[in-house]
Amino acid sequence: MTKTYHFIGIKGSGMSALALMLHQMGHHVQGSDVEKYYFTQRGLEQAGIKILPFDEKNLQADVEVIAGNAFRPDNNIEIAYADANGITYKRYHEFLGTFMRDFVSMGVAGAHGKTSTTGMLAHVLSNITDTSYLIGDGTGRGSANAKYFAFEADEYERHFMPYHPEYSIITNIDFDHPDYFTSLEDVFNAFNDYAKQVSKGLFVYGEDKELRRVTANAPIYYYGFKEGNDFIAHDLLRSTTGSSFKVSFRGQELGEFKIPSFGRHNIMNATAVIGLLYTAGFDLNLVREHLVTFGGVKRRFTEKVVNGTTIIDDFAHHPTEIIATLDAARQKYPSKEIVAIFQPHTFTRTIALLDEFAEALNQADAVYLAQIYGSAREVDHGDVKVEDLAEKIIKKAEIITVDNVSPLLEHPNAVYVFMGAGDIQTYEYSFERLLSNLTSNVQ
Repeated sequence: MTKTYHFIGIKGSGMSALALMLHQMGHHVQGSDVEKYYFTQRGLEQAGIKILPFDEKNLQADVEVIAGNAFRPDNNIEIAYADANGITYKRYHEFLGTFMRDFVSMGVAGAHGKTSTTGMLAHVLSNITDTSYLIGDGTGRGSANAKYFAFEADEYERHFMPYHPEYSIITNIDFDHPDYFTSLEDVFNAFNDYAKQVSKGLFVYGEDKELRRVTANAPIYYYGFKEGNDFIAHDLLRSTTGSSFKVSFRGQELGEFKIPSFGRHNIMNATAVIGLLYTAGFDLNLVREHLVTFGGVKRRFTEKVVNGTTIIDDFAHHPTEIIATLDAARQKYPSKEIVAIFQPHTFTRTIALLDEFAEALNQADAVYLAQIYGSAREVDHGDVKVEDLAEKIIKKAEIITVDNVSPLLEHPNAVYVFMGAGDIQTYEYSFERLLSNLTSNVQ
C-alpha cells in the first residue's frame, strides 16, 4: 500500500473516478492536469487528493503511473519524460483490465446510455452488498473488502478490449466517433469482439438489430418492450414523478418496479439492470427497493431551478441521445415549452450526422445552437459550421454566443435543456447569471 498511483490527466471523467476508487481502497493517489476547472475535480478535492500541474518532477521512483488517453509525448511533458527515461506507464483501460480480475466484474457498454446504466447498477448493487465501481461521470467508489466491481466499458478506440467481465450489459450499437470508427460495421465488430470476452452472462437490448447479430461465448439474454425478448418491460406508467413498469422473464412475472427518472430509455436501462442482477442471483425485492432511490448521475438530466426557471443539463451529444433527453423532458414537463440549447461536439461527428442532428432537434419546441466544440484530437478544416445545422432544422434555430444568451428569455413558460459534451455549461452558467440579475434588478 506504500506506493503512490500518479494519474497523468487526473481530471478526466474515467481517470478521476478511478483515482477516487483507489484512494478509498487505501492507496496513495495523486495526479496532474491543466489548471482549467473541470466538474470532476470537486470530488478529488473533497477527498484530499493532490492535483499538481504537469511537471517532470511528478514522476518519482516510487510512483506507478496511469496515463490518460488524451496525452501523448508530443502534447504532454510527463509522457515525453517517461518515454525518454524508460518509465513504464499504463493507460486507464490497460490498468483497469488487470485490476478487475480480483472481483466479480459487471460491465456496461453501449453507444448511448452506458453512464446512466452503470450508475444505476452501481447504486443498486452497492446498497445490497460491498461493491466497488467506476462511472463515466467521474464518480468512483472503492472498498478493500468488495467482492463485486461495476464499471463503464468505453468503445472509443476499442478501449474496452482489455476487459473480460463475468457479466455485461450492452445498451445499443450506433455509429458514433467517426474520427475513429470507419462505419457502423466497424462499430459492430468492436462490440462483437468485446461481447466474446464476457464469461457468464451478456444482456443486450433485443430491439436493436445490430445487437441481435452479436455472438458470445456466454449465454445471451435479450431485454426490451416486445415479445421475443427474455426480459420484457410491460404495463408502463410514465408520469411527472417518474416511471413504473412490470418485468417478466420468459413468461414468469417478476413484479412491478419504479424508478424516479424519465424517458423510455431509462425504463430499458432499469430492465437491463434487473435482468443482470436477477440472473446473478440477487434478491429482486432488494433490487426493487434500491431502484426507487437512484438519483441519477452527473450531467444526465441534471435539474436546477433559477429564479423560478427550470434548467436541465445533459451530456447528450448524439442524435439518439438528444431524442431520449427531449422525450424525458416532455414526460416530466408536459405543459411546458421545451427549449433545446445544443452545442455540437467535434466537427467529424457534426459532418457525419448533420441530418440526424436536425431531425432530433426538431423534437424540441425551440432550438438554439452554440458554436461547434472541436476536440483536441481534430483540426477545424472549415468543412462544417453550426450555420449548416441551423439551416436543416425545420423550426427556426437561432445561434447564440456565451456573451449573449438573452434570446433565451423569449419563452415565458419553458424548460431549458442544455445539451452537449463540450463547454455547453459555460452557456448554461451565463444564462443562470442573466436570470439571477433579472431578480436583483426587480428588487
